Amino acid sequence: MPRLEFWYELASNYSYLSAMRIAEMAERAGVEVVWRPFLLGPIFKSQGWETSPFNIYPAKGRYMVRDMQRLAAGRGLSFMMPPTFPANGLRAARLALVGAENGWIEPFTRAVFEAEFARGADIFDRAVLADVLSALGLDAEQMIQSAEDAAVKQRLKDQTAEAATRGIFGAPTFIAEDGELFWGDDRLEQAVGWAAHPGTNVLPSPTRIGAGTS
Repeated sequence: MPRLEFWYELASNYSYLSAMRIAEMAERAGVEVVWRPFLLGPIFKSQGWETSPFNIYPAKGRYMVRDMQRLAAGRGLSFMMPPTFPANGLRAARLALVGAENGWIEPFTRAVFEAEFARGADIFDRAVLADVLSALGLDAEQMIQSAEDAAVKQRLKDQTAEAATRGIFGAPTFIAEDGELFWGDDRLEQAVGWAAHPGTNVLPSPTRIGAGTS
């Protein structure tokens, strides 16, 4: 089965949109999704930014909020900006890596995004993350402790460094097995289509893998 890497930052609002639809879309296309959480902060800093470009450029930030409202409504999703943007996604990303090792990264990722961008919760708050874990039937305290392991912390650093090395500059980003890179939720359909049929440069049929704004 062809694979498509899904690189996402848990503080990224557009990654939220992709996370809520990529699994079904990829399944219909016969593509396996590899969930790859990373941190955008170090990448932004390498570009000379200390925060999100949506904060650096206020007009862009205002547009983003309205864009998210439109897109979320069109897909039947709730949207609420969290109290701090961008949120600190460090703890959640480490937990996602624990989930990758234990088979629950996908539902955990979606649940974190829903807490953050559908309910406006602070995903750096241990209580918020504990609630997410508990709702998935996991031992929240044990998982949070596991995420503090030095090996998990290093793995996140390594994965973030890998993202930079592979030319990732924003989230979400999708990379097909042949190395073709696609950036942005609005490129998800093309990324899945390319992964299924490398080199075709043809957008996948909505009747085959689902429309982009379902």
